[in-house]
Amino acid sequence: MIRTFSDPEAVSRATADLFVKLAREAVSARGRFQVALSGGHTPFRTYQLLAEPPRRERTPWPQMEVFWGDERCVPMDDERSNAGMAARTLLAHVPVMSGNVHPIRCAGDPDAGAVDYEALLRTRFPSIPNFDLILLGLGPDGHTASLFPESPVLAEQKRWVAAVHPGESDIQRVTLTPTVINAARVVAFVVTGRNKARALHAVLEGPLDHRRLPAQLIHPRRGRLIWLTDKAAAGELAH
Repeated sequence: MIRTFSDPEAVSRATADLFVKLAREAVSARGRFQVALSGGHTPFRTYQLLAEPPRRERTPWPQMEVFWGDERCVPMDDERSNAGMAARTLLAHVPVMSGNVHPIRCAGDPDAGAVDYEALLRTRFPSIPNFDLILLGLGPDGHTASLFPESPVLAEQKRWVAAVHPGESDIQRVTLTPTVINAARVVAFVVTGRNKARALHAVLEGPLDHRRLPAQLIHPRRGRLIWLTDKAAAGELAH
């Protein structure tokens, strides 16, 4: 499903409304809502909206468990930290239980951080995680989470979490693997801006090339895939 809105603000509002809706449905059906957040600039406004009335009051925060789809291996107080951004923008302003917030801790050692996060997930899920919602972005190069073009992680079939070593000049990362992302009940890509238009067109309407366009790997096996875009990002789509 592709939903296109007029501008980034409208996309952020629709994403926040989807978050609240899925949280309420999950708590009603299963007693808890397990979500994996994304980082970067795109979800910033969505998190602000969730921390404000009326969405703040409509969201079942005490029954929520918060995870992350990926993380840059920097301290949480580093402005590049996905968990740090979500904490400052959203989690510090809502009544989520601190014991239900599970950041990826990998600043000292990405490989150890990946092992530790997978071990944590195995304590929270009886089998492969089936998150109620995973939020994802899309990079101009077609990557999502920390699944980058030509990365060995793209072929991973067994591990739930993997370290990503993009090169000496780049930040080390930890990411959920495609196997876990594709087990989610709902995966929502949030894509805004003209600089994402070419990548969005390539991922949705171009030839399949998973190694060049990792976002094409994301197709939930039994869940729903939703794209929330603005007109600028969707500008090169045929439909």
